[in-house]
Amino acid sequence: MYNRGMDPRDGRDVGVHRALAGWTRVALLTALRDATGPLDARELARVTDLHVSTVRFHLEVLANAGLVLSEFEHRPRRGRPRQVWRAVAKATAGQEGGYRMLAEILSDYLETGPEEPRAVGLEIGEAWGTRLARSRDDDGAPGLARLVAMLAELGFSPEVVEATSETELRLHSCPFLEVATANPRLVCSAHLGLMRGALTEIGVPLVATQLDPLVEPSLCVAHLQEPAAAGTKAER
Repeated sequence: MYNRGMDPRDGRDVGVHRALAGWTRVALLTALRDATGPLDARELARVTDLHVSTVRFHLEVLANAGLVLSEFEHRPRRGRPRQVWRAVAKATAGQEGGYRMLAEILSDYLETGPEEPRAVGLEIGEAWGTRLARSRDDDGAPGLARLVAMLAELGFSPEVVEATSETELRLHSCPFLEVATANPRLVCSAHLGLMRGALTEIGVPLVATQLDPLVEPSLCVAHLQEPAAAGTKAER
């Protein structure tokens, strides 16, 4: 006997995976986690560029999965209280934060999925990196420093190394090494796409052309080049 909301093979919460299977709900959950306080549907619509009716629908899906909850603000003045939403801190064994959960979802998708996991990883990673960069407030920090700070928060322990023809980003840790080891084509491509999306959104005149995974037991190296130099070297 097992709970219908759990996968009998490994105990993972199927409801959570289904709720986060679309980028709209991932974007909403990211916005709530990044916010300094609860947000209402109209505020979330502005942050995510979605229609407020769409936001309300997807918030209900996230709430049913236990990822967000709502409350009504108590106002001193008359009128209907405002319904606001906040993210629920929910972790399962071996998962730390929404990005690790996303990696699990991507790996599950690969089991049923695409013939070209590298292309899928790049596409998903670029969208994720764009949204992460857009949601951050870096107080005027220079462009590349913003990417480094973002990667550090995600758990990559990044180090910038300047070379003659390119800039290297040395990633000294992976926040979900087990998932990346099991599905390197998808997950490592998603990491590369994440950097591409973030660099474009931030406005850094560099292209992430290649990611060399695990050149040492705890080191991956991303290669960043100026667009003219990058040419056709960028991975597809």
